[in-house]
Amino acid sequence: MKSVGIIAEYNPFHNGHLYHLNKVKELYPDAIIVLVLSGPFLQRGNPSILNKWDKTEIALEYGIDLVIELPFPFATQSADIFAKGAIQILNHLHVDTLVFGSEQGDINLLNDLVDCQLYNKDFDLKVKEYLDEGINYPTALSKTLSDLTNYNISAPNDLLALSYIKEIKKLNSKIKPICIKRTNDYHSLELNTEITSATSIRHAINQNKDIKKYVPELTLNYINKNVMITDDYYSYLKYKIICDINNLEEYQTVDEGIENRIKKSIYNSNNLEELIMNIKTKRYTYNKINRMFTHILCNFKKEEANKFNDIQYIRLLGFNNKGKNYLNKIKKEISIPLITKYSDINNEMLELEFRANSIYAIISKCDKLINLEYRSKPIIKK
Repeated sequence: MKSVGIIAEYNPFHNGHLYHLNKVKELYPDAIIVLVLSGPFLQRGNPSILNKWDKTEIALEYGIDLVIELPFPFATQSADIFAKGAIQILNHLHVDTLVFGSEQGDINLLNDLVDCQLYNKDFDLKVKEYLDEGINYPTALSKTLSDLTNYNISAPNDLLALSYIKEIKKLNSKIKPICIKRTNDYHSLELNTEITSATSIRHAINQNKDIKKYVPELTLNYINKNVMITDDYYSYLKYKIICDINNLEEYQTVDEGIENRIKKSIYNSNNLEELIMNIKTKRYTYNKINRMFTHILCNFKKEEANKFNDIQYIRLLGFNNKGKNYLNKIKKEISIPLITKYSDINNEMLELEFRANSIYAIISKCDKLINLEYRSKPIIKK
């Protein structure tokens, strides 16, 4: 039975995601489609505008067969760690093929660039030289690849694609990576075409603009009913930072003395955007700082993070009959626990997931999500 993996945040699920999913079905019409889905907090540090249960419902409705949660320690970190967790899950589930979006759209080129990262003896040295100049890691990576291969790779989905392929190679996995060329600007805030970026859709939602041309009908229904208003959680973050002002370096991703910049700015910054911009430098990107604040907000410390180098369980969020049959076929071959609810195992990574989801429920003013998180079983699509 052919199986295809997709890794996504669906923040929110929009026409571009539907295009990608339909392309997967076109390429592999009889395949099982497995989605690794980020939950309450995302790779750029943002809270999700829809909760993971709504995102699972949408994914199943539009043709995903199996939805698996990407745990918080991987979902909220840099591209390499994000990719590591997602690829490990797909590998445990014996997925054959990974299909992802890419600005380049050239899988052979992406493979060659990963080989440069892994096997060119000058690669790590060149990256370090750029980092020593005070620039951030994604830029150092892009510049190094340009120096060594003459190809300029700087778009976010291309960089994430490199992380996916690199992790597949490091795992010696049989997963075959396939890319679909992206047709829109990832960073654009403009709603120019029916396929537009999630960034532009979120911006439009915040501006109370009509988004019905840019998302499928079911997504629109969930956004109109359940969109999470999480922009005002700065007071919670500020309280947390002030209470722990002399121990900020203990938190995951608070590195290289950035805690000193936080201490200087926290008292006179009036909102999250202002705090980030007061701290941001060439070395500390907006997204890196945003992720760091998510880790502080959720009390995610380096000591705890060091325990979570690998995926420890596979948590099932939803499935249809095809997904159920696939799981029944492979479950004896899965080497880590496959769980459907919290009581299935006693695990520290799962406890962290509950903490993060509870904090998400608080900042989104939706306390019922706490009970939903603890009591919910996977969503079954008939």
